[in-house]
Amino acid sequence: MNRLVVKLLQWEHGVFKFINGRLHNRFLNFWLYYLTHLGGATFTISCSLLLWFAAPAPWGNVAFKSLVALAVSHIPVAIAKKLYPRVRPYFKLPGTNTFRNPLTDHSFPSGHTTAIFSVTVPFMAQAPVLMIVLLPIAMLVGISRIYLGLHYPSDVLAGATLGSSAALGTVAFWP
Repeated sequence: MNRLVVKLLQWEHGVFKFINGRLHNRFLNFWLYYLTHLGGATFTISCSLLLWFAAPAPWGNVAFKSLVALAVSHIPVAIAKKLYPRVRPYFKLPGTNTFRNPLTDHSFPSGHTTAIFSVTVPFMAQAPVLMIVLLPIAMLVGISRIYLGLHYPSDVLAGATLGSSAALGTVAFWP
């Protein structure tokens, strides 16, 4: 079992170094630095609130489900960050590329990835054709967190799982 954990960590560090190091170029530096903010609290909350108030039916209701999923999804995120205080990769892995004002709190799970998945999944559930646009955006936000040196791939995977689960649960149990 211990060898499996070591192998998984080696694989994860390899994926991290590929995304954070080998993919770096000026084009991605610009776009992923700004794209990552689509998973931030300011954007996800304000966009969901705006759609809830301004969008016609059924989209206003879907936006409200997104807000509920966003709130619900961040409860396990807060608990996991307290119970599993994983150090961010740029502190642990030498040569990690970082950008302005890197975060200093714990790494696991990715809150930005959790947020973007919890907000977009209700829209994808309402109209599956939206997956063509929303799923790549959500995935790029997750990849951007690795690219910026802020999260390991497992942090992003956990965030996507938490956000999607909270959103699907909200949609499934909605009266």
